Amino acid sequence: MSQVRIGMVGYKFMGKAHSNAYRVLPMFFPNSTVPQMKAICGRNQEALETARKQFGWEEAVTDWRELLKRDDIDLIDINAPSDAHKEIAIAAARAGKHIFCEKPLALTLSDAREMLAEAEAAGVKHMVGFNYRFAPAVQLAKKLIDEGRIGKINHFRGQFLQDWIMDPQFPLVWRLQKEIAGSGSLGDLGAHVIDMARYLVGEFSEVIGMSETFIKERPIAENMTGLSAKGGSSTEMGQVTVDDATLMMARFENGALGSIEATRFAGGHRCTNGFEINGSKGSVRFDFERMNELEVYFTDDAEDVQGFRRVLATDAPHAYMDAWWPAGHTIGYEHTFTHEMVELMDAITNDRQPVPNFVDGVKCQEVLEAVERSIEERRWVAISEM
Repeated sequence: MSQVRIGMVGYKFMGKAHSNAYRVLPMFFPNSTVPQMKAICGRNQEALETARKQFGWEEAVTDWRELLKRDDIDLIDINAPSDAHKEIAIAAARAGKHIFCEKPLALTLSDAREMLAEAEAAGVKHMVGFNYRFAPAVQLAKKLIDEGRIGKINHFRGQFLQDWIMDPQFPLVWRLQKEIAGSGSLGDLGAHVIDMARYLVGEFSEVIGMSETFIKERPIAENMTGLSAKGGSSTEMGQVTVDDATLMMARFENGALGSIEATRFAGGHRCTNGFEINGSKGSVRFDFERMNELEVYFTDDAEDVQGFRRVLATDAPHAYMDAWWPAGHTIGYEHTFTHEMVELMDAITNDRQPVPNFVDGVKCQEVLEAVERSIEERRWVAISEM
């Protein structure tokens, strides 16, 4: 295929990130299949038209079902709130459209499994949006692990720390409502760390968790954009129905131990999405706030120079970097989405499933629900129970 024609549902935070990725992909990856931005969909006609012009889409529609009827659309990109994922994805699969869906894949494990089954039955390509996999420094960590250069993995230590809702007057945005978001910091932030752990270390065996909602009521939001919102003039309050923070411990099938922390109440942490992995021959350490760097340690270094070294993952041998700038010229958050779309376009063109796909979304959802069950029942929960 020379191009893939896209209909996108959603136009705010992720809608902008995806649109930017589609627009810049042909400039920096000229050998890739070209994504054609056919139509963008949202409910607010005025705001949608503004987004259409700003992001560069050809058309705007207010009913996503219209996208499924069109012969000039090959792929449905779903970045609407989580409660809309299942209905749109299943309808898209039945219409024979390829699917890109933001994470978490669904509100529940049963819904995620149903989405996967429908996509597989339809024979369409399906991808889930775990974009942090696509940072070149993370790709380097994967390479070192797969090549056995840090040995047998003993520990995974992951965290995703933010502080954007610490103010009690911050409004009740949809991410704080279980019926829309599914869960709070666990599903929004923890899902990324769980996926990273699966990608780098392997499958989870069992988990145990604890969580807390520190602020249980918030002002009703007047409007919401991305991660920002504004409260109305009313003093009406609404109940927060998700977790503000979740901590979990885990065992992996390969014997490694893991710990994961996800919170929106870590003052001073804007987006500390990181991990440290310790193996028998060395360690790797990553922090998304310094996303171009991977800290690497090898036990066989000479004793007088042992310790973590900083590797700047911007040279041409590092994943995707030969498409961007000269060595040392760093890239940013938005580039992870471009790399994601490179994978998606290549998979469609070469008739294979992209990675990560709905299988990874289901596997992540299994861990999320196992953690939730563990918190509710105050015990270790095996993933096999799910």
